[in-house]
Amino acid sequence: MLRLKSLMAVTVLFIGAVANAATVLSNLGTVVVEHTLPDPTDLWVTQANLPRVNGFELKPEGACLDEICIPIRQNEDSDIFITRQDTGWVNVLELARRIQQPVVSDHATQTFSLGEIPVQRQNFVRDGLAPDFELTDFRGETHQLSDFKGKKIMLLTWASW
Repeated sequence: MLRLKSLMAVTVLFIGAVANAATVLSNLGTVVVEHTLPDPTDLWVTQANLPRVNGFELKPEGACLDEICIPIRQNEDSDIFITRQDTGWVNVLELARRIQQPVVSDHATQTFSLGEIPVQRQNFVRDGLAPDFELTDFRGETHQLSDFKGKKIMLLTWASW
């Protein structure tokens, strides 16, 4: 199935069509990518747009984000990377699948939401440190978790749903 999908992507690449803009939501914010390749199941962006979309950069060792590097063999991994006219196209959703990153997509509107990368959460679990955050109390005062560093606190959350 992946090989057939790859061949379809290659076919689309050589037709020369470029789809409309796509909107990507991630921990980096909201990014509008002006040119993507048409694909009914994936999101293909140029190599130059990859860091804007998910923070990864293509290096000789693969797609890298900080200490995370996903090997990509440019001549063999056509389901994730294809070169056309000196512009590398990268399949963002296939990269997300390889690193088990949750993705929600609406291909009709070309909107994609990328969740947290699980391997990045390992530091949180290993160190047992909660990320700093800010909340407003019922009096309207804002408090940050870091304000209570070194103190024991009980954090109670509740939701109606």
